[in-house]
Amino acid sequence: MAPQRDAGADAEAELPEYAGHYRLESRLGSGGMGVVHLARSTSGMRVAVKVVHAPYARDPEFRGRFRQEVAAARRVSGAFTAPVVDADPEAGRPWMATLFIPGPTLSEQVKRNGPMDEPQLRRLMAGLAEALRDIHRVGVVHRDLKPSNVLLAEDGPKVIDFGISRPKDSELRTETGKLIGTPPFMAPEQFRRPREVGPAADVFALGSLLVHAATGRGPFDSDSPYVVAYQVVHDEPDLTGVPESLAPLVLRCLAKEPEDRPTPDELMRELRSVAAAYDTQVFVPAPREERAETPRAPAGPSEPSEAPELSEASEATGRSGPAGRFVRRLGKRSGIVAGALCLAVAGGLVAVQAFDGTEPAGTPTAQSASGGFGAWEAVPSAEGGGMPQCSYAARRLLCAQPGLVFAVDPADGSTLWRHPVEEAVRSEPPVVSGGLVQPEVGLLGPLEALDPATGEPEWQQDMPAYEGLRTVGDMMLLTRSDGTVTGVDSATGRTTWTRRIPGQPVPYFTSFAGERRPAAYTADQSADGRRTRVTAVDPASGEVRWDADLAGTLTPVGAADGSVFLVAEGMTYNDVKAVVRYTPATGATRRVTLPIPVEQASASTGVRGDTVFLMGAGGSLVAVDMAAGKQAWRLETGVSRGSVPVSDGRHVYVTAPDGRLLGVDARRGKLLGQTRPRLGADSDTVPASLPAPLVAGGHVYAGAPDGTVFGVAGRDPGAW
Repeated sequence: MAPQRDAGADAEAELPEYAGHYRLESRLGSGGMGVVHLARSTSGMRVAVKVVHAPYARDPEFRGRFRQEVAAARRVSGAFTAPVVDADPEAGRPWMATLFIPGPTLSEQVKRNGPMDEPQLRRLMAGLAEALRDIHRVGVVHRDLKPSNVLLAEDGPKVIDFGISRPKDSELRTETGKLIGTPPFMAPEQFRRPREVGPAADVFALGSLLVHAATGRGPFDSDSPYVVAYQVVHDEPDLTGVPESLAPLVLRCLAKEPEDRPTPDELMRELRSVAAAYDTQVFVPAPREERAETPRAPAGPSEPSEAPELSEASEATGRSGPAGRFVRRLGKRSGIVAGALCLAVAGGLVAVQAFDGTEPAGTPTAQSASGGFGAWEAVPSAEGGGMPQCSYAARRLLCAQPGLVFAVDPADGSTLWRHPVEEAVRSEPPVVSGGLVQPEVGLLGPLEALDPATGEPEWQQDMPAYEGLRTVGDMMLLTRSDGTVTGVDSATGRTTWTRRIPGQPVPYFTSFAGERRPAAYTADQSADGRRTRVTAVDPASGEVRWDADLAGTLTPVGAADGSVFLVAEGMTYNDVKAVVRYTPATGATRRVTLPIPVEQASASTGVRGDTVFLMGAGGSLVAVDMAAGKQAWRLETGVSRGSVPVSDGRHVYVTAPDGRLLGVDARRGKLLGQTRPRLGADSDTVPASLPAPLVAGGHVYAGAPDGTVFGVAGRDPGAW
């Protein structure tokens, strides 16, 4: 193949024929930072490869930003993005390869076919809300969501281009010379407080993008980026041409203050209320096929902009998954009782608890005929509210739904107390730390601690803006966007230390239950994916306990008996290809390579003793015996995207997206039983995150998408 020339504004000499081992076939598009090519791997797989323009390749600062872009794109690879296949930020001409996705960009679609109709707009908005939920869950804020960064694939919209940067001579700058985004699709805070930009900025961009899709123009329109910037900050948006049913929701997205905008989960709820007959059909009539002579829209990391860009690299935040808001109301109490009666007739003694919003409808009966533990289920909120996220502590179940934290008696499902909380962008179970319940519900409001017996607030503390939150031992660790970590005493809310963690630019911590000396773990992966620096931090002081440089792209997933367990991901699709056990006291490392990689299992892996259980996105449940150094068994469950597996030694339990609880023989890998689905009224959605089952006192507890919390006896899953 003859070398190609870039005929864009930044014309260069001969472009390379290869990027790594990917043969460049045709140019898909050109952006401010580089050219995107359609390419093929040695095996013939089609990829989109972004090759950086030569002048920026010589800029050390830009290389650093490009490394950050690669890292951010790797973190968000999934159902709503173009997964990163390979990258080399250290090459003479840095490049990144993502999976090629046939389909036009939204910009192209509107230019070719005109504005979208109302059903198409609803589907687009719902798909992008789901995408933002996924992106924000892994701690990334896109900051440059615009029509050219949205691909309309057959299975829905895909968000691309995580971190396109502009050089220092951008047309418009802040005092520091840095501004992130494209003016017609930027939020007011990106102009006023660019260092404090959070997930709400992406929601603002979504509102602007919807106006473009509905009208062919933006809500703030001018040929001058300076005028647009003024309009975004000071003027009301022009929604002329936006369907009346969607205009109020779009207007909320375009609120001037971040806290006034809906979360992605709330957007999906509102869209369902806009149209009861919500349609999830795809809106792209046919996939785009590339043409070598006239290549069309990019299906990769970047593409020409339809408006002047002012972009820096997107920054990862510590934010976890966005929590949804209440999405439905319970049926009439008579319907609930009838449902309970049907369950009893079917042979399962099930106690159902319902509330009218203030008081229990009755005391549930959770005793079996023999007087032992019986199955129960409870509906803790009359507002519904999505899948409860629960933990077990202080002899009770502590659960969170968007806008609500509550405690449940594990014996019978009766609600002990309820406490309203602010809306949040994460969905995590409450934890007990410092003797108090730490809701861990938000990165936007103050920290709050509750009395585990009553749910009454014990203290509330306003904190400087932070991006990551993790409770470890008796401390809460807050990570700021500049990498500074603050330790807050969970019992009092007082700050006890603030420092940076050596070797960890912006640490986002994880921790694992059952450790005698709880540690906060953070991992920083090299841009080429060959090394990972893992650091264990003492939560009480912020001092480093140990630091290790390990081979591969690793993610910590558990700790037991003085060892830390990690999964090693491949460069393609983020599949887990090996499990690693590292023992800090001796420096010993044991790596067990899996016969077949497990699809996207790094976020759904559990550890018990020396056995690691992985739940793949495609339904594979795998047990790895680290002592024996081999895979013990593999079960194809048919469950798509199950929860973290939890084991009591005899059984392994997994929550499915439809609310089923699966029980598997831990020694043989055989499915023993499962509960019924509990989808509820919102069967057209997938929960943002699946809570792991809880095992306590021989019983198993779980939450379901219909808003219920339920408990079953763990000794015999076959009887469920």
